[in-house]
Amino acid sequence: MKGNIEETEYAVVTGASCGLGKSFAIDLASRKINTILISLPGENIAEVCDECRKKGTESHFYEADLTDRSELLRVTEEINGKYKVKILINNAGTGGSTVFEQASLKYLENIIELNTGVTTFLTHELIPNLKKNAPSYILNISSLASMTPTGYKTVYPASKNFVRYLSIGLREELKDSSVSVSVALLGPMPTKPEIVERIKSQGWVGKFLTVTTKLAARKCIDKMFKGKSTIVVGISNKFSYWLLKCIPEGLRASIMTKSMKNELRCQGITK
Repeated sequence: MKGNIEETEYAVVTGASCGLGKSFAIDLASRKINTILISLPGENIAEVCDECRKKGTESHFYEADLTDRSELLRVTEEINGKYKVKILINNAGTGGSTVFEQASLKYLENIIELNTGVTTFLTHELIPNLKKNAPSYILNISSLASMTPTGYKTVYPASKNFVRYLSIGLREELKDSSVSVSVALLGPMPTKPEIVERIKSQGWVGKFLTVTTKLAARKCIDKMFKGKSTIVVGISNKFSYWLLKCIPEGLRASIMTKSMKNELRCQGITK
């Protein structure tokens, strides 16, 4: 599905140099949708741009650390001044597992700022542009982890829950504006070597819950165009989603925390 996208309109994708972000960029280009791709410097985002252009679309990129507020404002000011934005996909994010008191403030700050701050401020700055080109779409990437407070991950699920609540609230606020807001609650995906290893360590459970970035991107974009509020990709993840809604929060937190502690014990991080 392409959606009502004109040749002069663009989709903005953050964290677009690899993994899910790259899959979003390529999928959009395959639908003949122009892209504006954002990534950290030195992550070969120009190569992803070239792949998009080879599919017959316009593609531009920005290399910027969006956790730097001045950089974010510089990028959004230029985008608003030069391009008609029809789609915003807030994909950039980060996470990790460790003992909370052993985590550096820089580690905690990076998760909070990238997952919550960048999503909030980028959306805030681009909404006027999106409204001018309505009907338009915002897709925020959260996680199934947002549904369960988890020890040894602590800040990550909390930050993704922020994204979930922000998306649902903003969807209600904008429901009369023709700007559709969707949030994707995604499960494990083989996006980085360390995540691939973590999935392998979980055995059949990890394999059961895992979907490819290509499939996740395609399904998310399809459902975004259909105006879905909450998007869950994959039968196994849909099952997990409804199961998590049924299990009391305290029990969920206990089970997931024990699982994370065992994982960190295997890595020699905790006893």
